[in-house]
Amino acid sequence: MATSREENVDTYKDATLAGLAEAETELALFKLSGDIDDILLDASLDEYQQYLDQLSEARSHLDTLLASTAATLSELSTISASFASISTQTQSFQEQSATIIEDQRKNEFIAQEIADNLRYYEPLERITRRLNAPQAGNFVRSQDFSDMLVTLDECIDYMQTHPAHKEAESYRSRYKLLLTRALTLVRNTFMAGVRETTTEVAGRIAAKQLNDTTMSALLYAKFRVGAAEMKELGLEIHKRANPPADADPGTEGEYQSLMNELHASFAACRGRLILPIVHKRLAETAQLPTSTDLVQFARAAISYIRGICLDEFELWSEWFHGYRGLYDFLESICEALYDHLRPRIIHENKLSKLCSLVTLLQTRYLHDEEEDGALDLNQLDFSALIQPALEDAQTRLVFRALAILREEIEMFKPKPEDLDYPRLTSAPPVSATKAPLSGRRGSRDPLTAVPKTPIADLDEDSGEEGTFSWTMGASRRSALKNCYPTLSRSIRLLSRIYRLVNSSVFDDLAHQIVHQTTQSLVSASTQISAKSSMADGQLFLLRHLLLLKSQIVAFDIEYVTPDVSFDFSGVASTFWELRERGGLFNPGAWMRLFSSGGLLPKVVENMLDAKQELDGRLRQVINEFTADFARSMCSDLPKDVEKLGGKKAGWEDVLAEAVGKTRNTVEKEIPILRAKLEQYLDDHRTRETLVAAVEDQVVQIYEAFFDAYAAKSASRKGNGKVNGSMTPISRKGKGPENAVWDLDTFAEWAEGLFNVALPKVEDDGDDQSHIASRSLSRSRSP
Repeated sequence: MATSREENVDTYKDATLAGLAEAETELALFKLSGDIDDILLDASLDEYQQYLDQLSEARSHLDTLLASTAATLSELSTISASFASISTQTQSFQEQSATIIEDQRKNEFIAQEIADNLRYYEPLERITRRLNAPQAGNFVRSQDFSDMLVTLDECIDYMQTHPAHKEAESYRSRYKLLLTRALTLVRNTFMAGVRETTTEVAGRIAAKQLNDTTMSALLYAKFRVGAAEMKELGLEIHKRANPPADADPGTEGEYQSLMNELHASFAACRGRLILPIVHKRLAETAQLPTSTDLVQFARAAISYIRGICLDEFELWSEWFHGYRGLYDFLESICEALYDHLRPRIIHENKLSKLCSLVTLLQTRYLHDEEEDGALDLNQLDFSALIQPALEDAQTRLVFRALAILREEIEMFKPKPEDLDYPRLTSAPPVSATKAPLSGRRGSRDPLTAVPKTPIADLDEDSGEEGTFSWTMGASRRSALKNCYPTLSRSIRLLSRIYRLVNSSVFDDLAHQIVHQTTQSLVSASTQISAKSSMADGQLFLLRHLLLLKSQIVAFDIEYVTPDVSFDFSGVASTFWELRERGGLFNPGAWMRLFSSGGLLPKVVENMLDAKQELDGRLRQVINEFTADFARSMCSDLPKDVEKLGGKKAGWEDVLAEAVGKTRNTVEKEIPILRAKLEQYLDDHRTRETLVAAVEDQVVQIYEAFFDAYAAKSASRKGNGKVNGSMTPISRKGKGPENAVWDLDTFAEWAEGLFNVALPKVEDDGDDQSHIASRSLSRSRSP
């Protein structure tokens, strides 16, 4: 209907518009104005009607949408309720699934742990069957056997780290037994291989005579064929023979005994082959003509043994990892050397041969860390093997040195020509016409050669010793020329044994030698004093002590020997005291003595230092010589001026005469003193120092005399004036010459007469440093 209406309106509109187009006048237009208004009104209403229709349609549509929405909301509400129910059910299912998954995870972990634990329990039966099989030893050298050992190690470690398992200890013990069984099979296989090779080599050696090249090929090349395989086989035991990391020091590994059996078995098999050859070779060497000499035999034998030890060292390193047990085997090889060398050392009496042997061992075979550096553990330490021979030689050397010390020095009996001093001094006396100071003078004949006492075993150097020669240097021989036999023997003895024995042993022995030499020189000095004169004996001792002191400086003697003894005198006196008090049978007195230590002996420690003894003897003989000469020069001076009686003029004349005689004696004795000193001492400074010391002694004696004289003069005069005109005291330029000189005058006169000329060189601590220098300041009387 609407459509038809719209069509009519369109038709009417078209007709009106056509009439409007045809109107030519205003009347036509006026007639058409109503139609036009209607058309315009209809057109306007049409748009509104169309919009109204659209609104109606929209409302209808919206109503439809609202109905659909309500239906949809209703459905959504239903769906939402269903979803909430499903969500609740899903959440509950999720929670149940999570619990199930956690349980599954726990069960899987437990199952894995059970599988892991069972992995260390399951091999027991399988390994037990394999090791207990009749032919179990046949697969020892296979890789499966090594893998089985690794499995056993893992199982044992697992049982040790999980002791809480129910049967862990039982399984651990059973695995330990299996490992011991397996390593025992390794040991048996190793030892069987060594014995097989040894039997084959021994059979071929016994079958025919072999030269050195063939012998070496058999003894070493044959053993090197399967050495690598056996080394890897022995490594299975070696790896398990080490002690645990937390073990105490010195603790051996559990399977070290099996490793020791491998070492012992290999060493025994090698010993069966090597030792007979070594014994035979050393016996042949001992029969050589050159082997009668100890050093020649030692050089040849030790060189041969060292070559054997080097070969065995290399072969051992091809069979084993490490060198444990090697040196015990090498020592057994060296026993043959000791058996030949030790008797020769014991029966060797020549000190030079023993010194040569010790030097040979020290310089060629001992390792010196300072010169050679640290010892390489992969190199043979032959010094450890040769040490017993060195100790034997050093022991014999010390024994022979002590014997020479006892026989040639301590018990030395001098011959008359040994004590013929001063004829044996290095130079004839300067003033041969002078009379001796006291006693008898020796012969004034020119110095003639005197047969020396033979020094056993000290100067015999074999020409075959090569570089090992102990011939003393020319300077030392010159210094020891014409000296007393015991001194030359002691220096030669010290020169030989120096650096050949332990330093403490040498120091102890050197102290004994120096001590006995000093005692011998003191004894000879006493005999010379009785035979010739006191001055000869003292200068003889001084000369030789100075020489001894200068010679021992080179030996660096530092050690001081403690001489420990027990003093029981206190115990004896305690018994006597108890007896006197009547408490010998009183238990209380005994308990007090025990608690206080009265019944214990005292430990007395005497320090024997030969160097200090030598210095003391030097000081003593110097003091005695200077004092004796000074007393001899001043013998005319009265010793006690106070005891002189008589008139004043009489005793003063006596003292003046005594002073004059003293001056004359001093003038006569000074040339004799210098002649004696030049006869015995070569060093100018030493001689002048002694002359100065005698001068000081003379001045001191005169000072004591003059002090006594001055005191007596003062007491007699009563006024205390000593230097008055009534007292006959001579001063320089005043008074008579035959009067008593004052101290300054006498000292000045003595200084000019003695004429001491000391070198202007400061004392540098040389051998004469012990001699007191001339006093530069003397006490003077006022």
